[in-house]
Amino acid sequence: MALEHPGTLSGKLVTLEPLSHEHREGLVRAVNDGEIWRLWYTKTPTPDKMETEIERRLDLQRKGTMLPFTTRRNDTGEIIGMTTFMNIDAVTPRVEIGSTWNALSAQGSGTNPESKLLLLRHAFDVWDCSAVELRTDFHNHHSRAAIARLGAKQDGVLRAHLRPDAGYTRDTVVFSIIAPEWPGVRLGLEHRMFRHLGEKYEIPPLG
Repeated sequence: MALEHPGTLSGKLVTLEPLSHEHREGLVRAVNDGEIWRLWYTKTPTPDKMETEIERRLDLQRKGTMLPFTTRRNDTGEIIGMTTFMNIDAVTPRVEIGSTWNALSAQGSGTNPESKLLLLRHAFDVWDCSAVELRTDFHNHHSRAAIARLGAKQDGVLRAHLRPDAGYTRDTVVFSIIAPEWPGVRLGLEHRMFRHLGEKYEIPPLG
């Protein structure tokens, strides 16, 4: 059984839209916000390679291994980044949330935890996943801390796992959230959203 693209996922701060070539200009503006592709420990598309990156993700979607999204702020309507379901195991089922990047100005705005909340809710409550993985570079301490704040637990480190374009051999830190942990993780994320919004946060209903 294949896991189908869920389509648009909408929250109070952010909307996740199915990735499309029409998003290219907005994604270029977003990646130029802070020039985050210059960080050596991240794999973020450069402005001139954005079209190629969009097509790469859409090709993986056609092959059934990735379901990509464009991330848009609700208050301004601006595109702020990309995220995906990837490494899809439809039999277990189990997925990874990854290949995520966000514009520098959006960081700390509450949009990233709400994005994760929308994706996790779909993975656990719709697909009935047994676990959701999140991975990052060993040297990306900001990302590691952000994943831990979600409530994910570190499973281990895959040493000498990848060779990114930077030319070094990457160690990958693997985190996961398993199904029994999801209710607690959800409450924690909803509390974080309360702090951003100043009011009780209730995730929008499915569908």
